[in-house]
Amino acid sequence: MSPSLSPSDIQILQHEADVAARRLRRQLRLPHDDLDDLRQDLLLDVIARLRSFDPDRGSLGAFAGTVMVHRAARIASRVKRERLLYGVSLDEPVAGADGASRGDLVTEGEGLAALHGQSSDAYAEVERRLDVERGLGGLGPDDGALCAALSHTTIDQLAATGKGARSSLYRRVKEIRFALLASGLQAA
Repeated sequence: MSPSLSPSDIQILQHEADVAARRLRRQLRLPHDDLDDLRQDLLLDVIARLRSFDPDRGSLGAFAGTVMVHRAARIASRVKRERLLYGVSLDEPVAGADGASRGDLVTEGEGLAALHGQSSDAYAEVERRLDVERGLGGLGPDDGALCAALSHTTIDQLAATGKGARSSLYRRVKEIRFALLASGLQAA
């Protein structure tokens, strides 16, 4: 088949993807939000295999339907394997929770990011960013340039390139830390 698709061909592919995605979502009891992702995954697989389509052997709808059934089986296998691996699925509905899934009942503070030590409080992140901007705004232009340079290099490398003596750079960093500490910022 030629790489260009007519509007009717696109409509056929979209219809087949919609049917297959809805069936897969229902079979796996996935949340409604996953429908678009499933549809996109199925369409991408069909488009990647479109060169193999032979109109003499069947219609585009039949070809797309067959390809999508096979892709849906691989997706279902992956989802089931992940559910077995972790022992519990976040997509699994909780009894007596009015249709809510386990994932709906997990707070951000109990999530994977918190488990790995990352902050999950969006308000605290915004406040910290504003505090850092305020603290850096109180520094002089030379101090800001030194902080920017130290974000991607070391004091030894700065001293080697002639930006100053190591001892004076360390002394300046110590003064910047005190100024930031005085403005209310603490080292992370």
